[in-house]
Amino acid sequence: MEMENERPLISVIVPVRNGQDYLEHCIHSIEAQTYENVEVIIVDNGSTDRTGEICAKIAGACGNVRILRREDAGVSAARNAGVDAAAGELITFVDADDRLHPDMLRALYEGITDTGSDVAGCGFCMWRDEAEWESAVSAGAETAAGYVAYDAGSYLRDAVLRGNSRCWSKLYRRALFDRVRFPEELTIGEDMLFLVRLLFYADRVAETDWKGYGYFQNPAGAMYRSFQPSYMDQIICWQLAREEVLRMDPALDARVTALYMTGIMLTVGKIAMLPAAERRAQGAYVRICHERLREAMRVPGAWGGLSAGYRLKTALFAVCPKLYLALYGLRKAMF
Repeated sequence: MEMENERPLISVIVPVRNGQDYLEHCIHSIEAQTYENVEVIIVDNGSTDRTGEICAKIAGACGNVRILRREDAGVSAARNAGVDAAAGELITFVDADDRLHPDMLRALYEGITDTGSDVAGCGFCMWRDEAEWESAVSAGAETAAGYVAYDAGSYLRDAVLRGNSRCWSKLYRRALFDRVRFPEELTIGEDMLFLVRLLFYADRVAETDWKGYGYFQNPAGAMYRSFQPSYMDQIICWQLAREEVLRMDPALDARVTALYMTGIMLTVGKIAMLPAAERRAQGAYVRICHERLREAMRVPGAWGGLSAGYRLKTALFAVCPKLYLALYGLRKAMF
């Protein structure tokens, strides 16, 4: 039997910006892992609250924690900096407001070793308060089992293009990062693009449905914020991802283009939620969305790959973007 001290070092990279309310709980969940050979690299990404002093407190109490302090250059740059500093043979990423089930790292390590994979991933649970988190930990008492091992092509088809496009809740062999990094110029959808690019270098990926990662539904998180120009990055990421997917498997064009169209419509929805005056001020971005959508609709089979709801939305926005924005904004304001 493999002894704990013979197991390879896992580097856990935690980017944080203004995470004073969450960071200590996150790190506690990492320190409580049943897999013991762990280092934690907290990348303080230009925090302006008490995060800096909390980092110092954590580092003083935990000998396996290192702190990197940087100017804010985005989460991708923070993750890349953490990779550069990491000493582990295996690497994982945890957002500072999230938490890990105590067995997550052990389960993912076993997923890699038992299947001979380059990456192992697990499911996640969503939680909003301490009671929900405790319930999630109890529900995950039985550790992960039943890993499915995919080659790169099948993982792209059956996981990434079916919504499993997150970089967290996964454990990676360090050697992969010699070939691919997070795109620092993009801020929305960058983890999906990273994962697509990584599949050119991963021979095998293992997945289990066991929910070992706790995703906090942070009311201040990006998904709840109003539109800002950086949301256009989601469209750029899907454009670039589509190019990468077609390099791997041209037969997936309709599927990936349908996802690209969905990304466009999600961005349009953010614009539609703005007050009328602010919405009109985003006319240039609306035109970009409209042009990209009309181009994508020409790909054979792409429109039919949308859900019924998105087919309706897409058709209306393609024909009359101003009416769609007004109706969408009015509907959201009423409910």
